[in-house]
Amino acid sequence: MKIALIGYGRMGKEIEKIAVSRGHEIGLKIDITNPEDLNVENLQKCDVAIEFTIPASAINNYSVCFDAGIPVVSGTTGWLDNKEQVYKKCADTNGTFFYGSNFSVGVNLFFELNKKLAELMAPRSEYNVEMTEVHHTQKLDAPSGTAISLADDILEQLPTKDVWVNDQTPASNELNIKSERVGQVPGIHTIKYESEIDFIEITHSAKSREGFAFGAVLAAEYCQNNKGILTMKDLLKI
Repeated sequence: MKIALIGYGRMGKEIEKIAVSRGHEIGLKIDITNPEDLNVENLQKCDVAIEFTIPASAINNYSVCFDAGIPVVSGTTGWLDNKEQVYKKCADTNGTFFYGSNFSVGVNLFFELNKKLAELMAPRSEYNVEMTEVHHTQKLDAPSGTAISLADDILEQLPTKDVWVNDQTPASNELNIKSERVGQVPGIHTIKYESEIDFIEITHSAKSREGFAFGAVLAAEYCQNNKGILTMKDLLKI
C-alpha cells in the first residue's frame, strides 16, 4: 500500500516508521515546506492518505483527497463544527473518510468503559463527575478531541449533566473538563465520580505516540476494503 502523509511532524514520522515496518510505502509527504504538492495528481499516485495537521487546514486537505478519489484517515481535532460539510463532500464524491479523535486501541476500549460507567452512575445523583486531560505543550486545541468524545458519551447517559465546559467553575448541570499542558505528555485522560463518602476514577495514560500511529496505520489498511464514513468502532467491531 502506498501512503500519502499529510502532516509530517512527530506523528507523521511515527506513522511512517510503523507503516514501513508493516511493508507499506510512503509515496508522498506534505508539511509546511511543500503545501503545493498536495494536489489531485500527486494523491492519485497513492492508495490512501493519513492526515494529522491542524484544524485550519484539515477540511481543505480532506476535500483534495476526496477529489483525488482516495480514502483519507484523519486524526486532526478541532474541526468538528464543519462535520456535516465534510461528510457531504465525502458522500458526493463516493469517498471514504476514517476519522478518529484518538486511534489508540486502548483509548477506544476506554471509550466503551467510560460509557458503561456513566450508564451505571446515571441513577446515582449523589456522585458528581469531572474530567481532566493532560497533554504536551505543543497541543493547540483544548479540550482534546478525546476528552470531547468522552464527555459527549457521558452526557448521553447522565440526566444531571447537559453540557461540558472547559476550565470553568461549573454549574450543577455542567461537566467540567480540566485541560493541562505539561512537557511532552502524550495524553492522559481521567474521569472521576465523587460523592461525600468516596470516589471512583478511571484513567487512560498513553506511554508514547506509538499507539496512536499504529492505530492510524490499521485504519489506513482497513480503508482498502471498506468504504464510506468509518470509525474505530468499525475497525474494532465494537
